[in-house]
Amino acid sequence: GLLCVALGGREDINKPPHIRTSTAADKSRSISHFLEAEDKMENAFAPISEACVKALSDKTYDKRKVAALEIEKMVTDFKMKKNMTQIKRIIDVLSRDFVRSNDANKKKGGLIALAATSIALGKDTEKFIEDIVNPIMNCLIDNDNRVRFFASESLYNVVKVARGAVLPFFPSVFNALSRLVTDPDQTIKNGSEILDRLLKDIVIESSQTFDLDAFIPLVRERIMVKSSFARQFIISWISVLNAVPEINMVVFLPEILHGLFQILEDPLPEIQRMCESLLAQFLKIIKLDPSAADIPTMTNVLIVQAQSSNPLIQFYAITWIKEFVQLSGGEILCFASGIFTAILPCLAFESDAKKNIKDCANAVNLHLLELISSGEDKQKNLSYLDLNSVMEVLRQYLVHSPVPTKIAVLKWVHHLFTEVHDEMSEHANKLFPVLLRDCLSDSSDEVVLQAIVVLAEIVNSATVKGNDFDQTQYRQFLVELLNLFSENNTFLEKRGTLIIRQLCRLLNAEYIYRTFAEILLEERINLKIASTMVRTLNMILLTTSDLFDLRNMLHDIRNEKSASLFECLYKCWAHCPVSTLSLCLLAQCYQHVSEIVTLFADIEITVDFLVEIDKMVQLIESPIFASLRLALISHSNDNADAQHLSRALYGILMLLPQTEAFHLLNNRLKCVPNYWSQPNKISSKSTNESQCNIKFDELFTYFKYVQDLHHQKRVEKRKKNQF
Repeated sequence: GLLCVALGGREDINKPPHIRTSTAADKSRSISHFLEAEDKMENAFAPISEACVKALSDKTYDKRKVAALEIEKMVTDFKMKKNMTQIKRIIDVLSRDFVRSNDANKKKGGLIALAATSIALGKDTEKFIEDIVNPIMNCLIDNDNRVRFFASESLYNVVKVARGAVLPFFPSVFNALSRLVTDPDQTIKNGSEILDRLLKDIVIESSQTFDLDAFIPLVRERIMVKSSFARQFIISWISVLNAVPEINMVVFLPEILHGLFQILEDPLPEIQRMCESLLAQFLKIIKLDPSAADIPTMTNVLIVQAQSSNPLIQFYAITWIKEFVQLSGGEILCFASGIFTAILPCLAFESDAKKNIKDCANAVNLHLLELISSGEDKQKNLSYLDLNSVMEVLRQYLVHSPVPTKIAVLKWVHHLFTEVHDEMSEHANKLFPVLLRDCLSDSSDEVVLQAIVVLAEIVNSATVKGNDFDQTQYRQFLVELLNLFSENNTFLEKRGTLIIRQLCRLLNAEYIYRTFAEILLEERINLKIASTMVRTLNMILLTTSDLFDLRNMLHDIRNEKSASLFECLYKCWAHCPVSTLSLCLLAQCYQHVSEIVTLFADIEITVDFLVEIDKMVQLIESPIFASLRLALISHSNDNADAQHLSRALYGILMLLPQTEAFHLLNNRLKCVPNYWSQPNKISSKSTNESQCNIKFDELFTYFKYVQDLHHQKRVEKRKKNQF
């Protein structure tokens, strides 16, 4: 074409000037435009040659590699000549026309060429690091597997050369790596591992200048992912940095602790072991220098993790809590309510698989108890305790919780009443209904007994110590207890004895019996409950070793205090004739016993009555009534008591059918002297009754009155049943 243009120019040389000029100018402009366009095409990739451009775009790797080596040589030459402008142009061309191209082959060629450029630049890569790294990073998310592979390979080569110069781009590189480790292509994963190791080495080298504040948000953002590969990647980074002496990862631990505990639930045992090892390293560092750790913030995280359904997470969380309790001392009591929420349910674990969790929770519980009890630091420790929140949590766990949890809670409540009585007094009213309605009705005897311990402590702590019996707290408590018995007769039969015996051990037995009697005296509606309650109280009185002192008091009614108690009990015991009889036998009122037995002829003899008589005969043979048996042969009081007692027992014998109890009493009476031949020698002034101030006539009248009430009630019930 150029040749044709030249010849045409020479042929027009003899034409008129104006014509020749016009034609030459037109042709000149046309050639100029053509050459300019051609030059622009050549200059678009300059200083990269057309052949090199073509090779970089080839579909075969070998040709692309040869082209990349040519570019590496070019960059090396420009570097020697310090022609940074041309190097910048090469990088721009590779980035714009190759790496950012839609053609996959061009992308691959551009990526290899950028890596070659960086290799040629060496340390000078730092001057172009942003222009080199950013295009490569974009290709790491390409849809084409091979493009992603070459991008990761290219990035590795750049990072290997640039080393510390790449750290300003660490967040971007770290983000890219976190994606590559989860790539579905195994070759890309393998490549990412090599790049990962290299990047870690660089960070360790630059540990003093590494920006941890920028790194931690990256970890926090990715630590909750579910991918095992991503979790392994995160753990490995944290472990590496934690092992660097110049880096204090414990400072940032509160931000990532939750995520670390979540990694423990990974299905791969290898990931679990890595996480366990990392947590152990952190805990070791904290134990060496607790002041360097933010224990309060981490405690809140641990409380949440300790409630996980995953046993491994739960175990490690409670293990950390145990260590924090020991390290922090009383200050940890700020979190007592939360810690209770975490550990109390664990105390009920029974399976072998969770035994280690239960043991650890028990250890935490004991440590906390010690903090409340410790002598010197007690007041200081208590200042950290938020009693309101603690009691709210404890109260919740008293309902619908397993037995071991309830017992632990009850022991805590008792401990708090013992140690901080004044502060706990305001919580007594809220505790009472739960203790009475839920704990005393529990199927476990251990829970019931422990609940009574707490109730007794509340009653005792609220009672004014003194000799007077004006104890309103006792009465209020026992009224509530009787109401509970009244609402559920089965509960009284199953739990009544256990509860009352425990109360008598812990509280003043005399006060308990006297108060029960006074309350029951007012019972005029449910006579059946009154009689059942009296039978229960009477059986406990006659059989429990803890009531030895109370029985001794009733033995001597000549004492004014004993007489007062006897009268109070007698009026209540009148609801049950056999119980009244046994009370009088205990108090050695044998003349009155004889009168009551005589009255039995006029009382309706029921099956229940005979059963009670049978039990009483059995009790006469027990050690408690040893004094009664000796009284049968005693010559004191001119034999008056012995004769009244003998006649009373013969009367009881006559009431009994010929059962085992009949033969038992009959055999006993055969050993007794015959007093029937001397009836006129009994002196009423010689009996025990005559030596006290009790008005037995009035008591006898009251007894008959109460029995009439019971008879009327039975008659009404029969009439009602008929209709």
